[in-house]
Formats: sequence, C-alpha cells, structure tokens
Amino acid sequence: MNKDDFFYFGKIIKTHGIQGELSIRIDADQPALYTKLKVLFVELTGKLVPFFIENLSLRTDKAYVKLQDINTVDKALTLAGKDLYLPLEQLPKLKGNKFYFHEVKGFLLVDETSGEIGPVNQVIEYPGQAVFQVFKNNKEVLIPVHDQIIQKVDRRSKTITVIAPEGLIEMYLNA
Repeated sequence: MNKDDFFYFGKIIKTHGIQGELSIRIDADQPALYTKLKVLFVELTGKLVPFFIENLSLRTDKAYVKLQDINTVDKALTLAGKDLYLPLEQLPKLKGNKFYFHEVKGFLLVDETSGEIGPVNQVIEYPGQAVFQVFKNNKEVLIPVHDQIIQKVDRRSKTITVIAPEGLIEMYLNA
C-alpha cells in the first residue's frame, strides 16, 4: 500500500471502556459522512495496517470505534496515539471552487492579469495560510489559497483562475 493513495482521517486519542473500544478524533468537516466505514487504516511502524470496524458511533467532537480483534484495554492501548487513514476514493467529491490540496497538483494556475503562471507543483500548508507553489522561469511563485483570490476551479480543463494581489507575481519573478 502506497501512503500517497490515502488521506489523513484522524487520530486514536485513547481507550474507551473495558472492551477494547477506542476514542478517535476525526479530521473532517462532515464526520457524519463516515458512519458506514468498514475499515480503518492505522499507521504502525510506518506502514498502514487495515483494521475492520465492528462498531462506530459519532459524538459531537469525537467518535468511538470498536475494531475487530481488539477486545481488551491492553490491546487498545497499543493503538492509542496512532494516526488513522482512509483510501483517497473515500473522500467526498467536492464541487465548484472547493478542492482537496492533493487534487490540484498539476493544474494550470492562471492569473487574470498576468496570464499563465504555470502548473501547481504542490499546495504548501503554512500556519494560518496555505499557498499554491508554482514555478515560472525557474522561479518559485507562491499564491495564497483563499476564496477571494481563487476565481474558478475548472476540473475538466485542469485550470485554476486566480486574481493575485497586485505586484505579488512580479515580486517573485523580478527577485
């Protein structure tokens, strides 16, 4: 299994009860979309290991999960603090200008004023701000990922149209 084919889903916080249940934090805008999960992938020693779900119940800020073959507190403790993953195909489809960061790698970034900037190399998440990383003329250009800047995401043509703040692109290219 290639970790690039998965997305971070959450974290096992602690044990819950005496039957081996686990308390998990789900990192999703709409956790209710995941109530029918059959399997979770737990990162153990750098590898993603599948665990089948016997029961999953959501609470407002967390969920409780019972995994197959985890029947004691001691077994559950070995999983506490571990990261959880799911296959990318289980991500809900987004529409309009909403997108997942991994989804737009390679999309052509076009500024309404400056024209084509180049393909998105990656989206970098800085504290408080994510940015598109694009290279034009062998120079790095960073454009904020922000609703006021992103004008259109066209999945068919794999193009993102932006209105970059005045002078931002030139600052990178003339440096």
